Amino acid sequence: MPLLEVRNVCKSFEGNRVLNEVNISFDRGEYVILAGANGSGKTVLMKHLNGLHTPDSGEVCYRGKPIFSDINRVRSRVGLVFQHSDMQFVGQNVFDEIAFGPENLGYSRQQVKEMVMKIAENLNLAAILTRRPHELSGGEKKRLAIASVVVMDPEIILLDEPFAGLDYPGVISILHTLDHLYQAGHTLVVITHDLEKVLGCATRMTVMKSGAIVYDSVPLIDEMMYRENALYVPYGNNRDVKSLRWS
Repeated sequence: MPLLEVRNVCKSFEGNRVLNEVNISFDRGEYVILAGANGSGKTVLMKHLNGLHTPDSGEVCYRGKPIFSDINRVRSRVGLVFQHSDMQFVGQNVFDEIAFGPENLGYSRQQVKEMVMKIAENLNLAAILTRRPHELSGGEKKRLAIASVVVMDPEIILLDEPFAGLDYPGVISILHTLDHLYQAGHTLVVITHDLEKVLGCATRMTVMKSGAIVYDSVPLIDEMMYRENALYVPYGNNRDVKSLRWS
């Protein structure tokens, strides 16, 4: 049974079909790259995966059950990291930001502190716990956004364009963070058009176009398929796909 499954999902906004009979599932232990041009439906699909959007038809299931049968549990098990980190921040400092989720689930003060410190150490945030989120660098903000999700120990982590706006050191920092999370047993779904940065890390590649899945298999370099779907073709036609990573 898949961890997360999308069954015949359609979605329209103001009469425009954004998702068209989408069927896809995600299993434990996968590192999935979800690619496609702007407007292909990637982010809209992601927002269906933990109930931020409701499909017009079809359904999304977590461990075989519709997600809206227990949406609070699903949102603790399916974590979502937005492209623009500042949109997620609610805490006065880094500690408070990471602590927000556990506090709202009723963990004791000591439990919250232990959870925050563990995640902060793992994601290299321990030295900046008293700083304000909006004063951080781009890479620090992204790691904080990830930490505020990971502290809830989700099975699946969805990340929307995690490299957007980052310089080279910031990208390397996030790639190392993703590697750490994957090795720790989290299933990752990374939405990105920056395939050259991360495709070599992935176990699976999915491509969307006009609201539909047009490729869903092993990571590859296929110049024709890339160009047909408005994806950047990495330099070197004969490159090994495992070379497509910056870290």
